[in-house]
Amino acid sequence: MKEKTIDYVLRATWMAVAKMYNEEAGKQGSTMATGFILLNIDPEKGTPSTSLGPQMGMEATSLSRTLKTMENKGLITREKNPEDGRSVLIKLTTFGVNMRDYSKKVVLKFDEKVQEHISVEDLQTFKKVANVISDLIANRKIYN
Repeated sequence: MKEKTIDYVLRATWMAVAKMYNEEAGKQGSTMATGFILLNIDPEKGTPSTSLGPQMGMEATSLSRTLKTMENKGLITREKNPEDGRSVLIKLTTFGVNMRDYSKKVVLKFDEKVQEHISVEDLQTFKKVANVISDLIANRKIYN
């Protein structure tokens, strides 16, 4: 393709980022999805399982499968939510907190390296463009 579409650039870039994160996570016997979930769990209070999927944009079945794996690996526990008996809180174990810290370092190093090579202005423009694309999709302004 002589000229790359916006979709191509987004997809190729995200695939490269995902591959990089999975390689780093693999060094600790983990995955990018696991690291992403760990970063979205409140390390002190835990997080209701029902709020994890929507805040991360994950499908319920994929999230359930990953949470089960995380529980089997000793990263999380599931406890009844004292504020809502119908809900379950996902809490980090000590191992989960350590892996969350590792995931956080990986993400921050990525940010740091990107910021070394891209100006603040260009990053602001990138974020603005990404937000416009997200809004167009969320508000169904592309395909009615």
